[in-house]
Amino acid sequence: MTITTTQEITGSPSLAATFFRAVGTGGKRPGLVKTLPKVELAIPSVTLDAQHIASYAALTGFSASQGVPLIYPQMLTFPLVTAYMCSPACPWPAMGTVHLANSIEQYKSLRGGDTVRVEMGTGELFTHEKGQGFTLDLRILRDGELVWSATQSLLRVGVKETAGQPFTSQLALGTSLSCQTEFTAPADIGRRYGAVSGDRNPIHLTAITAKLFGFQRAIAHGMWTKARALSYLLPADPLERASVSVEFKTPLLLPARAALWTERSSHGAQFEVRDKKGVRPHLRGQLSY
Repeated sequence: MTITTTQEITGSPSLAATFFRAVGTGGKRPGLVKTLPKVELAIPSVTLDAQHIASYAALTGFSASQGVPLIYPQMLTFPLVTAYMCSPACPWPAMGTVHLANSIEQYKSLRGGDTVRVEMGTGELFTHEKGQGFTLDLRILRDGELVWSATQSLLRVGVKETAGQPFTSQLALGTSLSCQTEFTAPADIGRRYGAVSGDRNPIHLTAITAKLFGFQRAIAHGMWTKARALSYLLPADPLERASVSVEFKTPLLLPARAALWTERSSHGAQFEVRDKKGVRPHLRGQLSY
């Protein structure tokens, strides 16, 4: 039996410290990792800031009437994910690890002014044709009750010896999706979203910094693209319960014009964000409420 102790995180590292730790982990070469070591991290108390929520909503297209966006609590987990990825407990370097998929479940709605506990735990390994995959489990609790959870699936590209079950897509979309709207991803959206989310990964900031990691231009955050789609798909009023899963397919190079393709139902939607021609998918998702 393995007993895991939860480590509480009481402060966020500076941008410079985070960046240099991430770069410094580039020397990790663990070989075959058969199981992901169990790690539990927590921020014991965070108060949802109404002004920060409003800034996030303005950046991603949500209206004030929709309340705290379903995807917003992911912002609260970022310091824990960063702390783990830049720590000796994570077997692989932070730089070069990509976000492959993300699923969110909201059990009860949140409001500005709520005080919550934020938790992160390591999950499972999975194999992928491009490398080693692993999951992180994210949780938000209010007054000891679980109100929000998510699974973040990450891919360490280039790992030759991998462990776990093969990654299989859980999103088999129908063939009747149609283009509902288009939206613009400005050249500076990576910098603006990074300022709000804390995720200032160099691949999102400028063409120069993105080229250092093999991209022609800066790319949009996948979670910004997901939020932009949800701002169109979610009802105009706050939801108590909802779930959404997406898989990230191809980078959205900035600046860009993108199109939202959907098939709606009375309680959700299947959707893709595609290029402006409607051919190449940037992400694929399913929403239920």
